[in-house]
Amino acid sequence: MKKQIKNNVSWIGYIDWELDRFHGDDYSIMNGSSQNAYLIEEERNVLVDTVWTPHRFDFVENLKKEIDLNKIDYIIANHGECDHSGALTALMAEIPDTPIYCTANAVKSIEGQYGKKGWNFRVVKTGDTLDIGNGKQLVFVEMKMLHWPDSMATYMTGDNILFSNDAFGQHYAVEELFNDKADQCLLWKEAIKYFANILNPFAMLIIKKIEEIVALNLPIEIIAPSHGSIWRDSPMQIVEKYAEWAAAYQENQVTIAYDTMWEGTTKLAHEIATEIARQSPDTVVRVFNISKSDKNEIMTEIFKSKAIAVGSPTAGNDILSSVSGWLAYLKTLKFKNKKAAAFGTYGWSGESVKILQESLRSAGFHVIEEHVRSHWNPDSDDFAQIPSLVKALLKT
Repeated sequence: MKKQIKNNVSWIGYIDWELDRFHGDDYSIMNGSSQNAYLIEEERNVLVDTVWTPHRFDFVENLKKEIDLNKIDYIIANHGECDHSGALTALMAEIPDTPIYCTANAVKSIEGQYGKKGWNFRVVKTGDTLDIGNGKQLVFVEMKMLHWPDSMATYMTGDNILFSNDAFGQHYAVEELFNDKADQCLLWKEAIKYFANILNPFAMLIIKKIEEIVALNLPIEIIAPSHGSIWRDSPMQIVEKYAEWAAAYQENQVTIAYDTMWEGTTKLAHEIATEIARQSPDTVVRVFNISKSDKNEIMTEIFKSKAIAVGSPTAGNDILSSVSGWLAYLKTLKFKNKKAAAFGTYGWSGESVKILQESLRSAGFHVIEEHVRSHWNPDSDDFAQIPSLVKALLKT
């Protein structure tokens, strides 16, 4: 069922209440999600994006109830990833000659995923326009690496709607569609999680792209992303947040992440948390056991933090595999301007702290020299090292 966004623009997507994982198993979904597609019915009828491959047949059948498919004049493919383009195969089987407007890289992406089927691609770049009648145009804006090389946004004049694709979205199911109807705590929680885990690696590009969009001097009354709520109430608030988040964001927070074998590293983690609260009562402290906590939730808290402490015991002359895999993911997120400390326990060879320090440096953190390396179970001498570690970690 389509839902009106504004005038002759409707939402025609899919709300996925049961979805719990995305990007394979790499991103956790806690509050459902949506794949947002849009139908514009002016003198020319335009479909903006489709939905994820598993829902392609339902999408096409629902679309048929709203419009004769043969009356769709143009299809806009803002991004070739299958959660946006997944219904194209079923749709193009019905209307194979309909022009698809997208970037040159999107042609490569779509044909790479679905094969070369002879579809009628029309390649566009930033500033290109498409007349849709009634005095309205679509203006295309390339959004390279936000978050794929093929991404773009589409702006509709007259109604002043920016179809922003993956930018400004959230993995969050909102039946009522709009940001002013959403639970505000969940909305912003999911928005910052989405940014931290998906878009932060491209933070510098985001800053430049926001400047470019502002320079186009386009009035924006609605931002319609491809996932989550549609921003109609003060839509530029999410753009302002992106500008803030992209600028090496941090709050007065320290996050401690660790794993343990026989609870010795747990004791160190908890004592570090206690000492932070002693030395800086206004600092927020978050503590996570890596193997028991959702990694995307941890990374969101690290994104918000000015410093982190990471711990692991030594196992097989190395760190625990749960921690090494977690650190590999941490590195991909390219966090900036954050300090880090390492801690851990050992029984025999004791390499874990050094390995943690090297991994954190490789991930872009400023690693302090102070550390805690406890032989067997931590005792009073080990705990006595924690105040100096915390002091160095908190030092500005």
